[in-house]
Amino acid sequence: MTGLSTVLIVVGLFLAGGVYSFTRQGMPKGVVVLLAVASGMCLLAGVLRIQGIWE
Repeated sequence: MTGLSTVLIVVGLFLAGGVYSFTRQGMPKGVVVLLAVASGMCLLAGVLRIQGIWE
């Protein structure tokens, strides 16, 4: 596992926690969707780097 993969996964999990928090606070749907997309992209990029598919 490389350093960048770790950072991407940690940031993705942090953003996923933000999605949960913002949903419970009743934030606007656009903000929640944007945060969810960013979280998914970070997690996917981290996993792809670990698998060696994306370098």
